[in-house]
Amino acid sequence: MNKSDTVITILQPGYLPWLGFFEQLYQCDIFILYDDVQYDRQGWRNRNRIKSAQGIQWLTVPVHLKFNEHPLITEVRIDNQQNWRKKHLLSIKQNYSKAPCYGYFIPLFKEAYSIKWDYLIDLDLFFIKNLAEILGLGHKKIIKSSSLCVEGSKIERLIKLCRRFNADTFYEGAAGRNYINAINAKDFAQQGIQLKFQDYPHPSYKQLHGDFIPYLSVIDLLFNHGDESLYILTNRNKIKVENV
Repeated sequence: MNKSDTVITILQPGYLPWLGFFEQLYQCDIFILYDDVQYDRQGWRNRNRIKSAQGIQWLTVPVHLKFNEHPLITEVRIDNQQNWRKKHLLSIKQNYSKAPCYGYFIPLFKEAYSIKWDYLIDLDLFFIKNLAEILGLGHKKIIKSSSLCVEGSKIERLIKLCRRFNADTFYEGAAGRNYINAINAKDFAQQGIQLKFQDYPHPSYKQLHGDFIPYLSVIDLLFNHGDESLYILTNRNKIKVENV
């Protein structure tokens, strides 16, 4: 990407996000956490995956959500009747206690799971900001869309958010191809905004528990590689970006 551009990423929050989430943060100047859109029940807002001796293990935060409810992400409350914090911390301890960097990072998780979180967005944001700091991305500007009062249809709103920060480039995740078609891409171009899609070549790295498994939470990388994590995560100059 042209380093003279102002690059913006607009991305829904996630729980203990994967590597590609932080690659988008690395590449952008302004990171909009898209928290005032409809909560997706089967998405990554309240769950992610770590690696165990038996393979993939899910960590899921239980939420209060009735069948006919369609809340915004920022409105979703955590179900603290379930003892999920103790379970998540225990899972992390059991699966990463022998990792090279376990001692450096486990205090963050002990702190996080000692707090009785009410709203899911607050838990997600706590981890996003702290994990970004650990990775060396603490200087990045992260802003919740709910604080900006920008309205409009799906594409219109994305364009307005880009214009709000005078962004030259919108760096969108691969999933954006599902709803930003050629017609919509022209709408960005007409506003002087270059649209680029992430094409993330997932790196391989040393893990515990046998054969390598990709697409886990970034904490798997951190526990295993510590200070090397950002270098590994960004693939340095190996990131493929598709221009539109």
